[in-house]
Amino acid sequence: MPTEYHHGVRVVEVSEGTRPIRTIETAVIGVVCTGETADTDVFPANRPVLITDINDGISAAGDDGTLPYALDAIKDHGNPLTVVVRVPEGADEAETTTNLIGGVVSGQKTGMQALTAAKPLLGVQPRILGVPGLDNANVTAELASIAQLTRSFAYASCWDCEDIPAATAYRDGFGQRELMLIYPDFINWDTVNSTERTASAVARALGLRAQIDQDVGWHKTISNVPVNGVSGISKDVYWDLQNPATDAGVLNAADVTTLINNKGYRFWGSRTCSADPLFAFENYTRTAQVLADTMAEAHFWAVDKPMSPTLVRDIIDGVNAKFRSLVANGYLIGGEAWFDPAKNSKEELKSGKLMISYDYTPVPPLENLMFEQKITDDYLVDFAAMVAAA
Repeated sequence: MPTEYHHGVRVVEVSEGTRPIRTIETAVIGVVCTGETADTDVFPANRPVLITDINDGISAAGDDGTLPYALDAIKDHGNPLTVVVRVPEGADEAETTTNLIGGVVSGQKTGMQALTAAKPLLGVQPRILGVPGLDNANVTAELASIAQLTRSFAYASCWDCEDIPAATAYRDGFGQRELMLIYPDFINWDTVNSTERTASAVARALGLRAQIDQDVGWHKTISNVPVNGVSGISKDVYWDLQNPATDAGVLNAADVTTLINNKGYRFWGSRTCSADPLFAFENYTRTAQVLADTMAEAHFWAVDKPMSPTLVRDIIDGVNAKFRSLVANGYLIGGEAWFDPAKNSKEELKSGKLMISYDYTPVPPLENLMFEQKITDDYLVDFAAMVAAA
């Protein structure tokens, strides 16, 4: 064939070797709100909208519903990418709940279902989800499902719980690792009505979570970090740093994050609603989510390439290089990838299937610090020499 013969020089490009792996963007908020007076050009009903400047979003949010308050709470902790879905407010709570949960109308997703359309439409995937001020039990149940579907993390209130026993009982209705429940709410100043108002703790959690992701990382929980823009707590919650037999201790023991005031107002609690103890902590769940999506999305390039041993080695080397970077920067305690022959039979390989195994250890939060205090007379042995030296 003519192409086989050549009198000259040809270059054959070989594109082998490890590829750098970029961690997915985690500081992206997805919030579902109401707001009948919002600018419909900026916030069309039931469509996901990407807000890159939170102040521009606030100026178009109107002055009713939950939208302006949610955006203001997020703004107090920076300017994260925020995907907003504005839903119509119903005639009563039941109708509003239906609108919030949403569905599919003429091929378009509505309500919080529209959050699942954000990535193909807007190019970003919300990873921090909430429906502040409207998250009753039915809304929260659906929100947790969406968090599972999109590998995101959701924050919700202990809806309509007037006291601590009600809040701990409410938590028993959920078992998702992607969900954190919060009780009670904050208080801040309402500049529209010139009075104090109950401020959704969930809205503050969304903004703070994004801020921590940007400033520290997804391996740090939201617990024990000062919250901006609040001046009080809506319910009395007794807390003592050294005593577990407190209101805060009871809530935390029931996997409910609470609020405290000590050198600033703070969230206190790091636990999820997980039925699996392996994902009891917020950062354990988020670490699993980040690793899963980071490893999958970083290897789009490898799909449909010839499955040679060199390709497999390149993939493993790239994953291990990423693990070394994550460990060095404090995001993981350890991690390693390998090829397991027992999970890659010749039949599987022949059919185009390849399994790369890896394990990892997330960074535990220091939840329970203990000191052992002991009285002793040992230091009196050299007392005379100490007197002489003085």
